[in-house]
Amino acid sequence: MQKRMTESEIISNFDSALGNEDFFILYQPKINHTTGRMIGAEALMRWKHPEYGIQFPSDFIPVFENNDLIYRADLFVFEKVCGFQRKCLDSGIPTVPISVNLSRYDIYKKNYVDMIEQIRKKYDISARLIHIEITETSAIGGMELVSGVLDVLHGYGYTVEMDDFGSGYSSLNVLKDLPVDVIKLDMRFLSGEVGGRGGTIINAVVQMSKWLDTPVVAEGVETMEQADYMKSIGCNYIQGYLYSKPVTEEEFVKKLKTLEHEPMSPAMELLDAINAGRFWDPDSLETLIFSNLVGGAIIFEYRNDDIEILRVNEKYLYETGMRLTEKEVLEIDPWKSFDEENLQIYKDTMLRAIKSMNEEVCDTWRTVCSKTCGSEKICVRSFMRVIGKTDSSYLFYVMIQNITAEKKLYNELYKSDLRFRAAFEHANMYAWEYNVATKEMRPCFRCMRDLGLPPLVKNYPESAIEIGIIPQDYADMYRDWFRQIENGVKYLEGIIPMTVGRVPFHVRYTVEFDENGRPLKAYGSATLVVDK
Repeated sequence: MQKRMTESEIISNFDSALGNEDFFILYQPKINHTTGRMIGAEALMRWKHPEYGIQFPSDFIPVFENNDLIYRADLFVFEKVCGFQRKCLDSGIPTVPISVNLSRYDIYKKNYVDMIEQIRKKYDISARLIHIEITETSAIGGMELVSGVLDVLHGYGYTVEMDDFGSGYSSLNVLKDLPVDVIKLDMRFLSGEVGGRGGTIINAVVQMSKWLDTPVVAEGVETMEQADYMKSIGCNYIQGYLYSKPVTEEEFVKKLKTLEHEPMSPAMELLDAINAGRFWDPDSLETLIFSNLVGGAIIFEYRNDDIEILRVNEKYLYETGMRLTEKEVLEIDPWKSFDEENLQIYKDTMLRAIKSMNEEVCDTWRTVCSKTCGSEKICVRSFMRVIGKTDSSYLFYVMIQNITAEKKLYNELYKSDLRFRAAFEHANMYAWEYNVATKEMRPCFRCMRDLGLPPLVKNYPESAIEIGIIPQDYADMYRDWFRQIENGVKYLEGIIPMTVGRVPFHVRYTVEFDENGRPLKAYGSATLVVDK
């Protein structure tokens, strides 16, 4: 039989229900949707009256709250959870943290936190095995008091979760002022079609939580579509009927024994030198440096082989040279600006940065489009560094330089060099540069290839004579040429049988002088003598 009890019946039956343990606990697991492992559970109070049957929490909880009974009910739940955890520890059953509710009436109850702490100590369990859930509505009208209670809870070692986030009217203000450790997201935002405006809001909350080092648990997930959507935006932790309804203690023990467990990870582990709060504060030194004192810079999150741009500075917009606005940069798909080859270069550099956790550099060509300037292909040098990470994503800080002009000049020089090399090949010509002061010679590519010379030949011409490029019977003549060069001769030429094979070459020298008329460099060439 099931009958809905009146308010007076609920009040009059409370003490007997507490003494006879008509109240009981159900446990609903929290699961990492990516790994399928259990990260924790929530304890939920239920009431089975011996005569009226199961009573709905939505019926009796408000009555408890309005009649100063809720704190006794919450203490009952807390003690039952402590007893359950003690039993698991004694029996060798793997444990996970279990969340219990702390209502706003408990917060206003003097010494309530001390009472639960006495219960925990009685059962001799670690505070890490109990999470305390508060609702955002608990803080309305008493932020200072709630913040003080949270400080005490943290002092004892408890993890504090904010339940039903987004269901109230001042969620962001509450989150800003309360040092909670976990956010439990109200999935009513995703009622109906996944995505849309609700999905946009949830995505923003998840991204914000990463900068607060605060994991997010999506509560009330009922479909695989919802779970996959949450995973796609970086929220892996879910609680809801998709994985399990609230179950009895016996059924929960079976899940503890069969499901693998894992700890809950922080939302984003930032480098020690980075403080997320200061970085997003428009008046902070970090923001001043990012916006004004560094070059073009961008911050993005890399997840599931995709990136989402989170922030750019003015110099980044200037470096692209296309009059882009910050809004345009944040809205574009960054991958679409690369061709296949340059995209792979960029991704490979990101993976190196992830592996090394140091700065990595690459040059890539990309096509940049803007509403005012159309599209243009530019070359960008990117200096990448990982500044934060989760178990499924990485936060990158990237400084850029637009090196398009430099690359185009290099390409033109490279093409000229290719043409120059081809001409050399057809002319059977070798060339080199001689520094008069240092007696160093820099050979052309053919000299290095055919004669095995290094890029820099010291003590020239003696070194060339020693290895036989200049035959011994021509050595004195060749030495005399260099004495003439030192004394200011402008031009020299002659036929010299070069290399050990005594191949005849027409050798020429042209001398360059400094502004004082002293010989600075001599440019030599050797052209094969062909019999006609």
